[in-house]
Amino acid sequence: MKYSSKFFAATTEKCHWTKTVPAPYMRRSFVIDELPDNAEITVCGLGFYEIYINGKHITKGKLSPYITNSHETLVYDNYDLMSYLTKGKNTLAFILGNGMQNCFGGYIWDFEKARFNSAPKIAFAVELKKGEETTVFEADENILTHPSPIVSDDLRLGEIYDANLEIDGWNTPDFDDSDWKKAIPAADPGGECILSTVHPIVKTKELKAVKIVKEEDGGFVYDFGENWAGLTRLCISAEKGRKIKIQHCERLIDGKFNQDNLIFGHDVRPKDERYTQQTEYICKGEGKEEYTPFFTYYGFQYAKVWGITDEEATEDLLIYEVMNTSLESRGDFTCSDETLNKLQQMTRRSDLANFWHFPTDCPHREKNGWTGDAVLSAEQMLLNFDPEDNFYFWIRAICRSLRFDGSMYCMTPVTGWGGWAGPAWDAVLVTLPYFAYTIRGDLRAAKEVSGTILRYLHFLSYHLEQDGLVNTGLGDWCCPEPREAPVFLTSRIMPYDIAKKAAVLYRAMGMDAEEAYVNAFAAKMRKTIRENYCDLETMTFAGNCQTSQAMGIFYGLCDTKEEEQKAFSVLLDKIHEKDDHMHVGVLGGRVIFRVLADHGYMDLALNMMCRPDAPSYGYMVAMGYNTLLESTHTNIDSCNHHFWGDISAFMIEYIAGIRPNPELKIGTLNIAPMFPTKLDHAEGYYNAAEGKVESKWVRSGEEIILTVTAPEGLKGNILAPFGYRFENGNTALRLASGEYKIVKI
Repeated sequence: MKYSSKFFAATTEKCHWTKTVPAPYMRRSFVIDELPDNAEITVCGLGFYEIYINGKHITKGKLSPYITNSHETLVYDNYDLMSYLTKGKNTLAFILGNGMQNCFGGYIWDFEKARFNSAPKIAFAVELKKGEETTVFEADENILTHPSPIVSDDLRLGEIYDANLEIDGWNTPDFDDSDWKKAIPAADPGGECILSTVHPIVKTKELKAVKIVKEEDGGFVYDFGENWAGLTRLCISAEKGRKIKIQHCERLIDGKFNQDNLIFGHDVRPKDERYTQQTEYICKGEGKEEYTPFFTYYGFQYAKVWGITDEEATEDLLIYEVMNTSLESRGDFTCSDETLNKLQQMTRRSDLANFWHFPTDCPHREKNGWTGDAVLSAEQMLLNFDPEDNFYFWIRAICRSLRFDGSMYCMTPVTGWGGWAGPAWDAVLVTLPYFAYTIRGDLRAAKEVSGTILRYLHFLSYHLEQDGLVNTGLGDWCCPEPREAPVFLTSRIMPYDIAKKAAVLYRAMGMDAEEAYVNAFAAKMRKTIRENYCDLETMTFAGNCQTSQAMGIFYGLCDTKEEEQKAFSVLLDKIHEKDDHMHVGVLGGRVIFRVLADHGYMDLALNMMCRPDAPSYGYMVAMGYNTLLESTHTNIDSCNHHFWGDISAFMIEYIAGIRPNPELKIGTLNIAPMFPTKLDHAEGYYNAAEGKVESKWVRSGEEIILTVTAPEGLKGNILAPFGYRFENGNTALRLASGEYKIVKI
């Protein structure tokens, strides 16, 4: 398999919001006298590509290939061409989109200044094998190019398509391309060449509008009932030259279509020229026309259409094509409480809508791979889906994007934009490999980051010694005002946790010296926190707030049970001071319910979580949203974020009680459910490597009937929670399928 880095482009001109450059058609014909035994192509399109062979579309997924910083990594896709080739003339054809390579709509994050920024370009190598003989040809000056009907495309802003510019048969061997221009050589970005092994982006379902309303400006608002990510497919018969404009949003304000939370206030464009998530289609006027954008995607529940009549505004005019990375469902949860059920569904929907090659922070406004978001969601994503292949690919890109001094960027791919987000975001370097190992026994990502972790900890050590403390970064992000947890505390607790998780990974890989180093780092950090940022008399951590106390307890900063109980008493006081509301940002939100449940306060945890008034998760449900909001106390920001999604892992692990690989014993699983007062029943499943595991419990008077299904060969235990025992008097049984009666002690 050959990775060619001979790139060719149609032009050096790049799109801008003030200037459109059509996406290029490209074609390369070749003649085969005798069909080969094997034929394949390895292709890298920067930014995106669509590939055809003899007129047949064979692209493996939307927005191919995988997105990276191309000066660091060049990702190639491989296709088998055998079933498409014929004797005589054959034609490879491509359409190239801007993608991240020329992401002019990402100027907020300096994408136009990125080192890799360029017009879209293509490199490929075709290998034809016949017996012992192999023929290889690469992208070269024989590529011909012509502007396509895609007048403009941007990952965030949208796409403009003029159907009048379509060229029939442009991708077939018999097409007359005599008036097409030759492609021009383009610079090799210089990245490492690797073959993509990620799950592709695919269409998962289609939705029709549940409601269509005409607004005063003549636009028709289509409500699809669910907030996802994907595209609208336009189906229309209209006169030649008619322009259809479609915008997409995720919420209504005062019942009206509204994109205010999707366009940044510091947008450099004049207000009357600002747009985002917008499709424009110019009709050809030759009967029924269908169009789905090629090189963008949108996060939305609502679409607003201009340029159609009342009669045309039917449910068949616009179809929602829901898309995301092709992830298989690995686990799920349901129970007797509808708020919890909705929160589980909202989390899974937010996970999928935000998984486009890698986990993104939102599917509309940014589409960026923010590292901190993945830190907070990694565990629940691995319990619900199978993202580890894509995690592995993304962590490789993160390692390659480290600065020279070992510091990290807050998102990947990155342009060089932004300051240091702090250790809570940098923790992605260890958190993804850690949960891939502890949940799935997968060490691929751990091996990839084994050296990078040391570089990063050296960077942290330098700053700790020079500054005395790490007091920068985003800290307990999205906390209701006032934000009480000091950054200098959270930015010390997280390095401690990074080092402890790294020690687990080094131990699993047999890297003793590295394990000793990170353990020493962790010990030093722990000592510093306890001596400087904790009142050891009362076990009150700096900030004296819910997040500080919950993090201090969860991350093991108490030496004794007595200390832990003191710290927990302070946490309870802080909760009661807020009238039993959660007053935490994302760092505190990741741990507070686990701490409460671990200390026998599961009922309080669920009441805080489900209450309908803000701040809470129940507030999101009460407001009618079907994805997780960016904040637990307001809806003015994004309405589709996954970084609050650890509650799904909490429900699967604590309520259904499914605990993969307890005590880091890979290949084991415990069933250890809890029975909150407000629930009559709960159940969950998880597809372990050994097979499907199910845990289901039902309250029957004073007893709990627990039904467990576990595959043969999976080792572990079934544990009764504190205050309960099995009917035979035991509190622990060996893991086995069956029905178990549990009673209060």
